[in-house]
Amino acid sequence: MAKTSDWPLAPGAVRFHVPEFILQIYRESDICRGLYPLSFGYYPNAKGHRMTREEHEDNLLIYCVQGETDLVLEGREHRVRPGDLVVLPRDTLHSYQTLDHDPWTIFWVHFEGELSQAYLDNLGYSFETPLVPLGVLPKLVSDFEAMLAVRKTGYSVKAFIHLANHLAQLLTFIAIQIPKVQEGRGYYLDLDAIHAYMQRNIHGQLDLDDLAAQVKLSKYYFARRYKQITGETPVGHFIRMKMEHACYLLDLSGRSINAIAQELGYEDPYYFSRLFSKVIGLSPREYRRLKYR
Repeated sequence: MAKTSDWPLAPGAVRFHVPEFILQIYRESDICRGLYPLSFGYYPNAKGHRMTREEHEDNLLIYCVQGETDLVLEGREHRVRPGDLVVLPRDTLHSYQTLDHDPWTIFWVHFEGELSQAYLDNLGYSFETPLVPLGVLPKLVSDFEAMLAVRKTGYSVKAFIHLANHLAQLLTFIAIQIPKVQEGRGYYLDLDAIHAYMQRNIHGQLDLDDLAAQVKLSKYYFARRYKQITGETPVGHFIRMKMEHACYLLDLSGRSINAIAQELGYEDPYYFSRLFSKVIGLSPREYRRLKYR
């Protein structure tokens, strides 16, 4: 486990190390071994807080909610400001030192687990961008505060199991926020308007040119921005909307599969069935039979 700082705790500060017997439960538990905290804390107005790690054996997340700090990561300098999330995976050499005139206030958590790298990948971490300017999000602050509350549970095993899964939810919540931040830096893409246009054309066909024309962008830039925000292609999302509407028609009407294919703009019912199977995981006929089981 990477060492934590020996910064003298100020009033209101918290530094908590998960006890070894809980860590052993984490390592052996099917529902915890993928991701679990090692230590966590809260440092308010942390004047004089500094740390240098030439060896970093776990993963560290720091959320700055006030003040500033200078961070050096693998020789590259960064300035951490309020609302910044600092992502420090294992084996990243780093140091940081808060500014005396404006010391930072932070929540932090060291974590490990078989799936910890997968969670970092889901954040889209890269060495070039170790800082994520999320802003000070009340829900994220609340999530960190909920982690701190486990100290008052009397070392309840079930409470610590919940803590490990709470950490997973915290990381996946952050992953949802990052595209919103990235969207704010570039051209604003009105997803609601795009999806409304898709819905209006649910009975026909749309291609990438049609969708890009609605937002007056090149189809290449539009496709890239859309996937950055949603994780899927524009045409892929439109097809999924059409197949979900097909499910609705199969559930609520006795119309033939051929008729439903025609209604959704597919002249070839076999092509429609192949698309349906790919998106839903069942053929239209198999899906309809589920209703009568």
